[in-house]
Amino acid sequence: MAFGIADLSIIPVRKEQSERSEMISQILFGELFEILEITDKWLLVRLQVDDTEGWISRDMYLPVTDEYAARYTEEQPMLTTEVFNIVTKEGDYGNKLIVAGSVLPFFEAEKQHFSIGEDSYTLVTKPRNVGMDSLRELIIEYALKYYNAPYLWGGRSPYGIDCSGLVQMAYRMAEMKLPRTVTEQVNCGQNFSFIEEALPGDLAFFGDETDVTHVGILWEQNRIIHASGRVRVDRVDHQGIFNEELKRYTHNLKVIKRMIVE
Repeated sequence: MAFGIADLSIIPVRKEQSERSEMISQILFGELFEILEITDKWLLVRLQVDDTEGWISRDMYLPVTDEYAARYTEEQPMLTTEVFNIVTKEGDYGNKLIVAGSVLPFFEAEKQHFSIGEDSYTLVTKPRNVGMDSLRELIIEYALKYYNAPYLWGGRSPYGIDCSGLVQMAYRMAEMKLPRTVTEQVNCGQNFSFIEEALPGDLAFFGDETDVTHVGILWEQNRIIHASGRVRVDRVDHQGIFNEELKRYTHNLKVIKRMIVE
């Protein structure tokens, strides 16, 4: 069994072995993956965070030992929560810019040190204490960090993100693990019937008569944070999402789910 880790800010994960192929997800800095197959130019990988499988370029990763991967898996990950963060690699030139949700393996808080494979890094950006009183407030705080980020199919970063990526990353930074896609996320949590019962951080799913195609994070006062064109805040009710700019409903409500057990 072979493993790799992202030492780039973002690695595209493709559906097939081509730069023109659909991007189905992204690997963020410090995320570990298992290597399932190797070809001349591509690796078939499985992400440790959510079991997503896809192809990445062989030029875009750092191999790590089985021992490193085992220690990594046993550790509670330290994630960046600022939109953008600066890290430096020992012996390298300049800084690296990494995004929210990146992993800092084996982080030493006192020295701000961590390691990617055999390379030593320092976090230059100082982590900010968000000072939230509850897990629900924390999820909303993290979701709003992506406000106005452009929509990008398969995206998981402030440079571009899709609807399920926004949900996954907001929950992940709050130390809650969710699957990658809408069709997987809708099978998690607890159903309830009325949007009036929703609490901040609950999820609303939208679609047509047969398929669930969209998800967003419910907020207070009948508002929802979601990625549609960009990460935005819209009104939501029992019918669906109402876009004030377009003056019409854009998504039909199907189900409301509660992921946080209280």
